[in-house]
Amino acid sequence: MKTKTRSIEQIIEEQMRRWQIMHTEEKKDEERISVVTFSREHGSGGDILAERLAEKLGYELFHQEVLHNMAESARVSVQFLETLDEKGVSVLEEWISSLVDKRHLWPDQYLQHLMKIIGTIGKHGRAIIIGRGSNFVLPPDKRLSIRVIEPMEERIRNVSKELGITVEEAKQRIIKTESDRKAFIKKYFNADITDIFNYDLIINTENLSIDDAVNIINGALN
Repeated sequence: MKTKTRSIEQIIEEQMRRWQIMHTEEKKDEERISVVTFSREHGSGGDILAERLAEKLGYELFHQEVLHNMAESARVSVQFLETLDEKGVSVLEEWISSLVDKRHLWPDQYLQHLMKIIGTIGKHGRAIIIGRGSNFVLPPDKRLSIRVIEPMEERIRNVSKELGITVEEAKQRIIKTESDRKAFIKKYFNADITDIFNYDLIINTENLSIDDAVNIINGALN
């Protein structure tokens, strides 16, 4: 799901229509895991990997920018909750409450909306979620959490080439982005984004192609 040609309102309306269609279709046996969350080092190719995986699986893709914009609106979080039945809402609210207690969180309005939105996406399933601490929001038995990494030197070259900027500018951009992401996870989830124990699978893209990585993740889901 990209924001370049569609407004957030259009994205939300289209997504809600898709969920309505899914509910009216004949239900298949529920998959154990049908949500994959991505955390990635800047310049590691994590976004590309997530997009390729979504294409292969036929899953909806939620970028962190879209999640952020949704979480800034109370109306959106209410709209998303309305796509769940009463039992689904109850289960989600219970899980969020237990998460707050377990991680000793102090959820402000933004975090409350963010958790409801990510939680709703998780309840519907068949989704790839990039960033915003989604791996900390969804229950471990309902999602596969991925962390995509690559050595700093490689990431600097990647960002420099992609954006057409100098190596030094790319390095500073990476440092700033990584610092912001680390601060976000610490502030809202009281966790370390770099801690490997917060993820099910670590993908190092230095010597692993995107296609091979997609196949590995797909294998882990089956």
